[in-house]
Amino acid sequence: MDRKGIGGVPPRYKTVEDMQKKIDEYFKDCEGRILKIDGIPMLDKHGVPIYVDKRPLTVTGLALALGFTSRQALINYQAKPEFVDTIMRAKSRIEQYAEERLFDKDGVNGSKFTLACNFGWRDKEEEQAKEMTVKIEGDLSKWAK
Repeated sequence: MDRKGIGGVPPRYKTVEDMQKKIDEYFKDCEGRILKIDGIPMLDKHGVPIYVDKRPLTVTGLALALGFTSRQALINYQAKPEFVDTIMRAKSRIEQYAEERLFDKDGVNGSKFTLACNFGWRDKEEEQAKEMTVKIEGDLSKWAK
């Protein structure tokens, strides 16, 4: 039985396993590869391998790797019951990556942005500042003395 997607278009993925293969490819591609010169892995001053073509994990990057036109299209596809767990697990891995970057001084701002936009995180200080806003109306000149 051939199920149709939204607007009569066939679904992009027939099985969870098909989608999972593409998700795994995306994460593998983001790892990059170890820089080698004459077959010898190059290390930084701390003895850690140097990676090239390494990319950050993002929801939009995942969406594009899966063949969707946007981040929102992936989120919409997540509404399909058979794919919700697979997509949520992939998005949780991206959230974990962003969360870990909060401990890396070079990744803090980007991580805060993606955690707020994609995962609903809010800065507690920002929320407290909103709560502390006081509106004062009327003639304040008598208080200015």
